[in-house]
Amino acid sequence: MTIYDEIARLQREGRACALATIINVRGSIPSVAAAKMLVRDDGTILGTIGGGCVEAEVWQGAKEVMNEEKPRTLSFNLDQSPDKDTGLVCGGTLQIFVEPILPLPVLYIFGAGHIGLNVYRIARAAGFEVVVADDRDTYANRDRFPEARDIYADDMDRVMQQLKPQESSFIVIVTRGHRHDMRVLGWAVNTAAHYVGMIGSKRKVLTVCQELEKQGVPAETLKRAHAPIGIDIGATTPEEIAISIVAELIADRRHCQATLPHLRCVEELISEEEASTV
Repeated sequence: MTIYDEIARLQREGRACALATIINVRGSIPSVAAAKMLVRDDGTILGTIGGGCVEAEVWQGAKEVMNEEKPRTLSFNLDQSPDKDTGLVCGGTLQIFVEPILPLPVLYIFGAGHIGLNVYRIARAAGFEVVVADDRDTYANRDRFPEARDIYADDMDRVMQQLKPQESSFIVIVTRGHRHDMRVLGWAVNTAAHYVGMIGSKRKVLTVCQELEKQGVPAETLKRAHAPIGIDIGATTPEEIAISIVAELIADRRHCQATLPHLRCVEELISEEEASTV
C-alpha cells in the first residue's frame, strides 16, 4: 500500500491524517529529498523520513497540525555537536513540510423545510458535504437539493438506522415538529458525530430533553447537544436563521475562540433551569 492509497482510504472513512515531506536538504542526512511520512489520526505512521528524534518531533508536529488544521514547516540542524543529540548525527540540515489532510465535513440536516433548505445552500457554499433527511418526499428530493450527497425521504426511524455519522460529522435538527426533533435528538447524541444541534426555543429544548430523560436517555448524554442552535444575530427569516446556524458550525469547526464561549449547549440550559427552581 502506498501513502497515497492510504490517504484515499482514510478520506473515505472520514478520518484525518498529516503528510510530512522533506522539502529542502543541505549536506548529509539519513534520508532523501521528497521522502514522506504519513501520520494517521490515531498516531500510527506509514513511511519514514529517516527515524530518530527528528521523526519523533515531526510526529508531534503532525498531531498539532491536524488539530489546528494549518500546515507548518519544521527545520532541523543535524550537526555533530554532542549537546544536540537528534539521533541523526550527519552534519546536514533539512526542512520538512507538514500538511493536514482532512476529510470534508459531512453535515446531516434533518428537516427539508424552509430552514433546512437554506442551511443546505449556505453549508454547501461553506464547504460542507450535505446529507438531507425528511419523511416527506415532496420536500426531500433532488429538485430541491440538487447538490446533496444523499437524500432520504422516509420514516425518520428507518432513515436513522441507515446512517452512521463519523467523528468529523455535524448534525443539525430542524424538522417540522417537536416529536420528530425529539426522536432525532435521542438518536443523534448517541452517535459519533462531532457536533449535534437542534433548533427551538429554550422552553422547547428543555421540554424535549426532559421527555428523552424519561425515556431513558442519560442527562449527561443529552448535554452533548447545542441548543437553541445558531449564533445570536437577531435572525428572523429562514435565510437569516440558516446563516446563524452555519456560522455556528463554522465557528465550531475552526475552533473560533472569540465565538465558541457564546455558543449555547443543553448543559447550560439545564443548569439555568435548576437554578431558577431553587
